Amino acid sequence: MAARDTSQDKIDRNWQELLQELRVAQTAVQILTGFLLTLPFTPRFHELEDSRHAVYAVVLCAAVVATFLLMTPVALHRALFGHDARPWLVEAADRASRWGLAVLALANIGAVWLILDVVTTMWIAWVVALLVALFVVVVWVVVPARELKLAK
Repeated sequence: MAARDTSQDKIDRNWQELLQELRVAQTAVQILTGFLLTLPFTPRFHELEDSRHAVYAVVLCAAVVATFLLMTPVALHRALFGHDARPWLVEAADRASRWGLAVLALANIGAVWLILDVVTTMWIAWVVALLVALFVVVVWVVVPARELKLAK
């Protein structure tokens, strides 16, 4: 008979799983943010209309906010290390990670829109950006909610 997990075991396991998930998300946000940070230094960037510069600024800010939200669990862990705050830390890290993923999705959708608007047409950019947004909602929200409903 297997030993039952204690609540501390569950908290520790949740923390480890969250850290693994953050490694994937942090890689994605770092690549996007790095790419966005290089754009103003390209010759064609300055040819864009001011409205596209504004869209770029919003997308860049979203990527930076996502970066910090996805780094928040690490910062909280450093601040609270050795203070027996793991249960609170897991909850706070979960919230920051969820917000970070949501803002990262918005940044990616915005980046797709901006790039497609530059290289194709605004109509195509809107259609693809909306399809990407729909995909995110279905895969990140609808499918898990359906699974939870079926598991009950």
